[in-house]
Amino acid sequence: MAWITKKSGSLEVERRSQPYLTDEVKKKITEVYLPRYETKHGALIPALHAVQESAGWLPHQALMEVAEFLELKPADVLDTASFYEEFWLKRKGEHVIAVCRSIACEFCGQKEVTEACKKKLGIDVGETTEDGKFTLIELECLGACGGAPAALVDHTLHEFIKPEQVARLIDDASKHSGHH
Repeated sequence: MAWITKKSGSLEVERRSQPYLTDEVKKKITEVYLPRYETKHGALIPALHAVQESAGWLPHQALMEVAEFLELKPADVLDTASFYEEFWLKRKGEHVIAVCRSIACEFCGQKEVTEACKKKLGIDVGETTEDGKFTLIELECLGACGGAPAALVDHTLHEFIKPEQVARLIDDASKHSGHH
């Protein structure tokens, strides 16, 4: 098999003038997180959460800023951010629909629920609607196996979902724009 190279060495990082790692976030990392860990590396995950909470996602510029602030290699920061599902390396929609794809949910009809979401939103898993309102994802397990199939609509857990309920769940979320 041939190696397929990525152009990461020559990758241009999109930059904006104001930093993602704001003074407020730096203060939180310095005062709240750093004292809890022996090394700066230990504070990486909470630091990434703090930046994401503030910015809504983790663009490359934010990852570089965190690496510099914590005196870490940018590759280590990217590896961590890309490993965990809860970090967003792409802009996400105002609302996130996360369908559980665990074995229990799959067995109880998760595929049909995901298909109903795709049909209603006109997007595929991992995509965001053109208006920026909805992002559809699948997660490994929501820990709600007893209520399979399950999904999170923003931060609300819905269990025993039937494909025909999906449109209503999405419409209800749409009505609550602006408040997550």
